[in-house]
Amino acid sequence: MSTATEAAVLEALKTVVDPNTGKDFVSTRAIRNVRLEGDDLAFDLELGYPAKSQHAALRAALVAAARKVPGVGNVSVAITTKITAHAVQRGVQLLPGVKNIVAVASGKGGVGKSTTTANLALALAAEGASVGILDADIYGPSQPMMMGISGTPESSDGKTMAPMENHGVQVMSIGFMVAPDQAMIWRGPMATQALEQLLRQTNWHDLDYLLVDMPPGTGDIALTLSQKVPLTGAIIVTTPQDIALIDAKKGLSMFEKVGVPILGIVENMAVHVCTQCGHAEHIFGADGGRKMAAEYKVDYLGALPLTMKIREQADGGRPSVAAEPEGEIAALYKQVARTVAIKIAAKAKDFSSKFPTITVSKTT
Repeated sequence: MSTATEAAVLEALKTVVDPNTGKDFVSTRAIRNVRLEGDDLAFDLELGYPAKSQHAALRAALVAAARKVPGVGNVSVAITTKITAHAVQRGVQLLPGVKNIVAVASGKGGVGKSTTTANLALALAAEGASVGILDADIYGPSQPMMMGISGTPESSDGKTMAPMENHGVQVMSIGFMVAPDQAMIWRGPMATQALEQLLRQTNWHDLDYLLVDMPPGTGDIALTLSQKVPLTGAIIVTTPQDIALIDAKKGLSMFEKVGVPILGIVENMAVHVCTQCGHAEHIFGADGGRKMAAEYKVDYLGALPLTMKIREQADGGRPSVAAEPEGEIAALYKQVARTVAIKIAAKAKDFSSKFPTITVSKTT
């Protein structure tokens, strides 16, 4: 008969700290269903964020800790991920089939926002999440090309559309509806209405995260999105250059004014390393994004290099995380994506679906 007890096991497991949060799995109640049968121990680890690449290391650490308890022999750990819907702006209802919507914005064009969106979506999918991309740039849609998707969405009822898909990511874009060289000569209200239709008339299939590739600037479309779309948070993409930071600050301010939390800042094109001699040069300046994060007291999510490979892979329809999943650049995107998912998991949950809809009718 085993001398081990559940209390002793839990005490031992407290020594294993989540490398992503700095907290142990017992106090955060991530350890579930502890079962002792003789000297056999089994328990579950439930994570609130996708981290498939870390499962083996986490399992090994938990098994090693459990085996230090006298009387414990075989140890079995089942690791699962449970991603839930989190709080959005007050008065905005969640979207069916989507748990969390994250805006990826920049305030201006040309800073690599669309490339960042595509790679973060692929990184979250690689870690085990169900992910989608909404290309919200009506005038200059990039995601069909970047995600290597062509064709037109199918509709089974004439009212809603199935999202297009590649690399395990669901995608919707106005670029699927028009020819690549056709200009969208629409005024703001028309473009905004088209975007809302793309968002709400797409049959998103059970998404943990929908990343919205925002249009540049803080005009009609961006403002409508930030007010009417249920956003869990926003990521600001900038280069270190002062002129880009000016507009990035405007984008950040827009989200703050409408009550959308800033999940952090990604600094793109931070440094260029010469492929011939290895010399590192800060072409657009150094640490601009890091300084902005400190100024606004938001998280600095990480820096991506200025490299031809990122551009070539995105233009070829296989962004870096898909083209070289084990490469150095993919690792940077995965780290940023994991940090974002962990920040979302720590936010307040959305309980709107738990309550009935109350209708008030007049009585005479």
